[in-house]
Amino acid sequence: MDFNIITAFIMHVVLLPPASLFLLIAVGWLLHWRWPRLGKVCSRTGLLLLFVLSTHAGADLLVAPLEAMTRPLAPAAAATAQAIVVLAAGRLERAPEYGGTHVPDYIALARLRYAARLQHQTGLPILATGGNRSNDALRESKAASMARALNEDFRTPVRWIEGDAETTADNARNSRRMLDTAGIRRILLVTDAMHMPRAEKVFRESGLEVIAAPTVFLHRTGFELTELIPTAEALRLSYYASYEWIGILWYRLRQQ
Repeated sequence: MDFNIITAFIMHVVLLPPASLFLLIAVGWLLHWRWPRLGKVCSRTGLLLLFVLSTHAGADLLVAPLEAMTRPLAPAAAATAQAIVVLAAGRLERAPEYGGTHVPDYIALARLRYAARLQHQTGLPILATGGNRSNDALRESKAASMARALNEDFRTPVRWIEGDAETTADNARNSRRMLDTAGIRRILLVTDAMHMPRAEKVFRESGLEVIAAPTVFLHRTGFELTELIPTAEALRLSYYASYEWIGILWYRLRQQ
């Protein structure tokens, strides 16, 4: 079995909520028959964490420190950049309203919208990076879907399409190779704020000079009682933030 598939399974089932919490609850239920006290601790801990991470107040405990690692782009900071690199996210496959083509999902669209805005302001060329995680050679890469969306929906040209990357580290390495041929070293890096700490780190390690241009800041200021009500949206935020925290930890462990 492919190592990446095994890693993805472990991350999504064993480490990430909500699957990891359901697993903890199930383990607690099984342990209850032999070790009642330990079983109760596991089950109740799983239920408590599931409730907390299903609220916006709980999700923000993970989101806020991630987004605090980056800052919105200052207007003057883009002056020395030579290109814009925008990272892929998810996509909607065979979207019927687009004639059955693959289109970027809402996270990717937010990144594209900001990349287009920066391109219109600076005139810098854009590199779109993102593979397809598929052995199907005929399947369009995420980068190609992004480039089409930028051209058709945002009237923004794309200079380079990097469609082989499967991870953020691949994005960095492959983008560096493409930009080297054009003599470009300093970039505006566009991704959402939660992803930026991990993305900026690997792009810098690839040898590129990075000016962070994060978008989609989701940390909530202030507090409302409704933030204590569990919602699917809050659980989704907890999932995404947990994914980024695990990714940061994984990169640090690999460097030791």
